[in-house]
Amino acid sequence: MKFINDRRFEFMAFRRIALGISLVLVLGSLALFAFKGLNLGIDYTGGTLLQVEFPVAVNVQQAREVLATVGQEQAVIQAYSDTGMIIRLKAGDEKIGAQAREALRDKFNGLQVLRLEKVGPVVGGELKRQALIALFLSLIGILAYVGIRFKFRFAAVSVIALAHDAIITTGAFALTGREVSLTYIAAILTIVGYSINDTIVVLDRVRENWGKLRQVGIERLLDDSINQTLSRTINTSLTTMLPVIALFLLGGPVIADFSFAMLVGLVVGTYSSVFVAGALLCEWYKRSPR
Repeated sequence: MKFINDRRFEFMAFRRIALGISLVLVLGSLALFAFKGLNLGIDYTGGTLLQVEFPVAVNVQQAREVLATVGQEQAVIQAYSDTGMIIRLKAGDEKIGAQAREALRDKFNGLQVLRLEKVGPVVGGELKRQALIALFLSLIGILAYVGIRFKFRFAAVSVIALAHDAIITTGAFALTGREVSLTYIAAILTIVGYSINDTIVVLDRVRENWGKLRQVGIERLLDDSINQTLSRTINTSLTTMLPVIALFLLGGPVIADFSFAMLVGLVVGTYSSVFVAGALLCEWYKRSPR
């Protein structure tokens, strides 16, 4: 990263353009939520639970290929033994469970169905609330810690940047129609943890340089702080992104949604750490220096 270390980029000169791009992406994501909606998985919508015992050892991919013939390739499959599986099918026609059962029986003679039951929307509603509470508490905890450890305005811009990352990542799911499940929530919380780490590194350098504020001004101070941590930010992002890309391309359908969320979140999180958090802090300070 010698090229980056030898150059000084004036990020604050483009802060309003960066904030404008972020505003368009956030509003676009919110519009997608409102008009297109999210493709909620069985964890949130309810559906059918099917527990089966195969006559021989069967792997998850074999079962998924059979389920794909009845339009259930996104079913959540959990193997609890070499021959036993719990299959969760997305809500839809009441015949879906029976169709999946018959498709599996046609493929695997001697299949035993141990359980076939509906998972009601009450369960889905409870999981929605738990997921939102988990995300909300994580943001409140970050706000409290960063506010105590640094300054309140540092904490506020950090949480705004995190919300920016989560909203745009969710917007990418709405745009592509990918299924939102508990795996997606795990990915969002992982992105929040990654992004806050990157943002804190930048803001910690801002704190160290804060004594130079009167001599250089807020724009120069922020530019210097971001440039001093830029090679670290890029190195971290690239080394994290490479295995995520490998998971997305080679991990198969089970982990595809998780790796897609991580991939989008890493890109957006790196962008917000460099452009959004500093730009918000700059605008805030210019309007309220104290």
